[in-house]
Amino acid sequence: QHKDAYQAILDGVKGGAKEKRLAAQFIPKFFKHFPELADSAINAQLDLCEDEDVSIRRQAIKELPQFATGDNLPRVADILTQLLQSDDSAEFNLVNNALLSIFKMDAKGTLGGLFSQILQGEDIVRERAIKFLSTKLKTLPEEVMTKEVEEFILTESKKVLEDVTGEEFVLFMKILSGLKSLQTVSGRQQLVELVAEQADLEQTFNPSDPDCVDRLLQCTRQAVPLFSKNVHSTKFVTYFCEHVLPNLSSLTTPVEGLDIQLEVLKLLAEMSSFCGDMEKLESNLKKLFDKLLEYMPLPPEEAENGENAGSEEPKLQFSYVECLLYSFHQLGRKLPDFLTAKLNAEKLKDFKIRLQYFARGLQVYIRQLRLALQGKTGEALKTEENKIKVVALKITNNINVLIKDLFHIPPSYKSTVTLSWKPVQKADASQKRASEDTTSSSPPKKASAQIYNPPSGKYSSNLGSFSYEQRGGFRGGRGRGWGGRGNRSRGRIY
Repeated sequence: QHKDAYQAILDGVKGGAKEKRLAAQFIPKFFKHFPELADSAINAQLDLCEDEDVSIRRQAIKELPQFATGDNLPRVADILTQLLQSDDSAEFNLVNNALLSIFKMDAKGTLGGLFSQILQGEDIVRERAIKFLSTKLKTLPEEVMTKEVEEFILTESKKVLEDVTGEEFVLFMKILSGLKSLQTVSGRQQLVELVAEQADLEQTFNPSDPDCVDRLLQCTRQAVPLFSKNVHSTKFVTYFCEHVLPNLSSLTTPVEGLDIQLEVLKLLAEMSSFCGDMEKLESNLKKLFDKLLEYMPLPPEEAENGENAGSEEPKLQFSYVECLLYSFHQLGRKLPDFLTAKLNAEKLKDFKIRLQYFARGLQVYIRQLRLALQGKTGEALKTEENKIKVVALKITNNINVLIKDLFHIPPSYKSTVTLSWKPVQKADASQKRASEDTTSSSPPKKASAQIYNPPSGKYSSNLGSFSYEQRGGFRGGRGRGWGGRGNRSRGRIY
């Protein structure tokens, strides 16, 4: 009986500021009493959400959840998702709060609206909707985030992952790995398979294509935290051994200042501990061994008077060797007779000479580093120079332990070390983990000739730990990332 009166309120959206303000309050207030005018009411409120007057817009947005009843909820969620593109911070917060309040009414319906915009909306809306999911889902209580809701998120995310940028991929991995139902072994396994699919491990690897390299690294970084004794890294380790290691020196990266070779070797080392049964273990171990040899120089030939015969002393790449030696040590456990039965005697002898030469240089470095850090605690260890020395000591100690193992007859694979960039549970002051990327520094000076003249050494200046989040994205978004996201419709689709 009051239909005409309600219609008059709806017509108020065409009036002046006063009428519009009243309409913004009364349209939602009496909405439920006039189901036959539902469409007109929602459209009228939408007009107010786009009004030029910011206070009218804010009032209209604030009331939107009142329209989220029954079949209208996904539509309201869709509208609110589009309104995330607002650049007015108060308005943006109102939209966030409104979305969260309808989430609590019907999580699946709300997600339906969010995902429809992620798949079909404008770029800015897509970007903000993904951001909303990555920051807000984890704040929702368990009674909202049921198993059914989490399954819906996984199903919809898989659709989105068919065409994403690197940055979006990192955010979706953050969303999915936070879901309770994916914390199980089978859940983690599912996530690893998703990453492997995204990394496209079936394709031919092109080391000179920065996008191809970047995609593989991005994906591998997302996979590394998922690996465990029950969730194996075999597929990734195999790909790295077969396709990446042989092309290590020709890798290109779009990320400025990144030591791409070291980055690859670090990832391989981290994954090698969780490698399962590998089909071509011997041939992959051989590839790893050959790459290790490149960084384990032979001693320079000495002339009769004991001086070096004109040849320069080789550089020792400590950071590279730590990664390669660790990976070899991990995979070598699976084929313990590789060095004795699979290599000929000549090759084994050559390897032992290289190990011995490296170990001698290493001992001098370790002594110098210990001397430099002796008695230093607390603040003194936090200077850039000392941070580098602390990590350098970890690297050199690690290599030392692994070399000793390989010197056993037969070679042993029993020692365990914590990679220099990984946190350790218990450590004395001199072993403290450097918690940030360190700047470049020259290695310790050579010992004087009387002791022993070691080869000059190098450990990477990028010694610190990387957090996976920091490393995500394309560092300043280079267009539409991998797979340039197809032609999607544009424009509002209220």
